[in-house]
Amino acid sequence: MIYKHIPGVQAGAEFSNCKKFRYQLTLENTTRTKGDSLCVIMQNPSVANTKIADKSVQFLEKLIFEKENELFENIKTIAIVNQFAYIQTKDFKGASFKIGKANDSFIRRAIEGSDMVLIAWGKTNSYWERRNVIHAILKDHPKKRLLITRVHPSRGTYKDFIEPYSF
Repeated sequence: MIYKHIPGVQAGAEFSNCKKFRYQLTLENTTRTKGDSLCVIMQNPSVANTKIADKSVQFLEKLIFEKENELFENIKTIAIVNQFAYIQTKDFKGASFKIGKANDSFIRRAIEGSDMVLIAWGKTNSYWERRNVIHAILKDHPKKRLLITRVHPSRGTYKDFIEPYSF
């Protein structure tokens, strides 16, 4: 199924030269003249790009830009990065070659440039080594507000989906 970005969202994307890795997807709510930025860290990218969304990205766009959730009422920009930058839609298994050479620097920049961070891989994450790398990056920014999703966004519902995150 193909999903579209919601109305009022302008998307930008950073890919590797080979186009097998998406390092960052940036979503801007063009209906807001100013606002904060949110870094969302997910597991791995699917098909979302500047022209189309996927189920998880569209879910996040609606949650953050359309639903009346006070956590996100001032968010204008979302920077989506992933534990693994390798683009794959089915049967994903994390492996070191799927991280992507530039991935950690994109994660760092997205966190540094954000006002808040949402970890959107759900409460379970079997990729302990990658999770620990991302935790180390987050610990370099102790004043960032951290949130986590209860489940992966592709399986989420808008009610009671987000909670505070701590290490």
